Amino acid sequence: MSLCRPRAGVWLDVGAGSGGVGLALAARSPESVLVLLDPRADALGSALAAASEQGLESRVVTVLGRAEEMPLADACVDLAVSRGSIFFWDDPAQGLKEVHRVLRPGGKAMIGGGLGAGYPAWARREFTRRRHEGVRRNGPEAVRRFRELRESGTFRRWARDAGLADFEVAGEGGLPADDPAAGLGIWVRFAKEST
Repeated sequence: MSLCRPRAGVWLDVGAGSGGVGLALAARSPESVLVLLDPRADALGSALAAASEQGLESRVVTVLGRAEEMPLADACVDLAVSRGSIFFWDDPAQGLKEVHRVLRPGGKAMIGGGLGAGYPAWARREFTRRRHEGVRRNGPEAVRRFRELRESGTFRRWARDAGLADFEVAGEGGLPADDPAAGLGIWVRFAKEST
């Protein structure tokens, strides 16, 4: 959140799953409404239960849908975030184009994957080590695909293919567990031009 410095308003978590990232953001901004978008109804049910446990249910709306075809109006969101789901989108460039479409002028987006700097370094290393072990068990093609999806060049290509004129790719994904930046992830950040 500190990297985006969003304004209060309507915030969207794309590929929200059970709501971990979105609900953490909502807890930090009591004046914002949170939209959780995910293609799985069971995940959204878990997110609503978690929102209720945290006392956030009055500010959380769930929407069943995919990143590439969001059932949301144009220019209705002030902040769009997604942590980890872009690697599972069928068409990441189309998903980024949709994120841009739903942003209001001046709205911001931070889309990517990683644990972030708030996690202790030892926890990031351990998470990264386990993730890499799991990928290696699936063979060399899985390892190649895992790394390719997390390269800065891949993120730049997706952003360009989405028609984003001004964006920033931050970080590097797929790093070895012993790298100090392992687990910080890779992100594309952009804002919709103000009119």
